[in-house]
Amino acid sequence: MKLKLFALAAGLSVVVGYVMMPPMTVIAAAPQLAEKVDDLVLKNVKIGKDGEISGEVANTSKQTVRDVEIQILYSWRWQDEYHPGKDDPGRAVYVNIDREIAPGQSAPFNYKPSPPVLVRKDGYFDIGSKVVGFTRVYR
Repeated sequence: MKLKLFALAAGLSVVVGYVMMPPMTVIAAAPQLAEKVDDLVLKNVKIGKDGEISGEVANTSKQTVRDVEIQILYSWRWQDEYHPGKDDPGRAVYVNIDREIAPGQSAPFNYKPSPPVLVRKDGYFDIGSKVVGFTRVYR
């Protein structure tokens, strides 16, 4: 009987301890990346029929940045999503801008896919781009 009572008390204390934990212990650190990337904006993005993409990266922060990394996502969308094919030609490409971008300035980028995107009757490409990384320069 004492053993059952002890087990019940131990279990109850674990549950109470878990419920009483402060919310900060549950929050992940990953969202900080999204906040920092907001300091860089892609402008004047143009996508050609062959999948070529170009535009500018604008630095809206108060510090110089460098080593900007842009993700270009070639997502394949099937015409019949209920019966997709077996050869998904989608891919992700990362383009680096290897120069410093001062506050308020911008830098151009251009990417031409190799091999070029395919034109097929069973689907199409949904092409998107976003900044996924950079380095701040502190002086």
